[in-house]
Amino acid sequence: MDSAGQWTGRRFTVRQENRLKAGRYTVSELMPDGSEGEVLACAEVKRFSLKEKITFHTGLSGTRVLFTIEERGLRGAGDGYDVWDAEGNLVGGFEEKDVASLVRSTWVLDQPGFPAAVGRERNRFVAVLRRAWDFLPLDLPFLWPYHFDFETGGKQVLKVDRKWGLRDRYVVDILTPGPDPRLAVAQAVALDTFQDR
Repeated sequence: MDSAGQWTGRRFTVRQENRLKAGRYTVSELMPDGSEGEVLACAEVKRFSLKEKITFHTGLSGTRVLFTIEERGLRGAGDGYDVWDAEGNLVGGFEEKDVASLVRSTWVLDQPGFPAAVGRERNRFVAVLRRAWDFLPLDLPFLWPYHFDFETGGKQVLKVDRKWGLRDRYVVDILTPGPDPRLAVAQAVALDTFQDR
């Protein structure tokens, strides 16, 4: 982060842990050698909430708010989610496209001042397999990694890759100048938490 508290990196790791009453997300900058740097942000997601709101704070035990993800119904009408900075300014938003997502999950990422980016699951076969898994009478998570590519005008601007493992871990790569890192990280959290609801 710079002195104003803005994230300056372009690659991040988002980790999710399940706890008894809440899920926890931690965000770290991904270093050039592939190792994880210090934890930049942390959030807890309460289970069984009627309206979705996730607030990210500084570090592992920080009390300073960095940004918040809110379901649009909390502040007005509309589908999807908005991302707000600590002062209550809109960073951007995203929503899942229901019809397009029947076969392959599709999201639209919007940031003021920039064209919208459309993100789709990279692998169609994995997308269909993930949907079929939901119909099996098993209480096991789908462990196969899946990935999303976000494009604007045919140019890739962001990618989110889920990595192998029992715990959910995502690598977020911002590929062009413009996308706000907080919005990119929020979208990765949405792919883990809000998808298929």
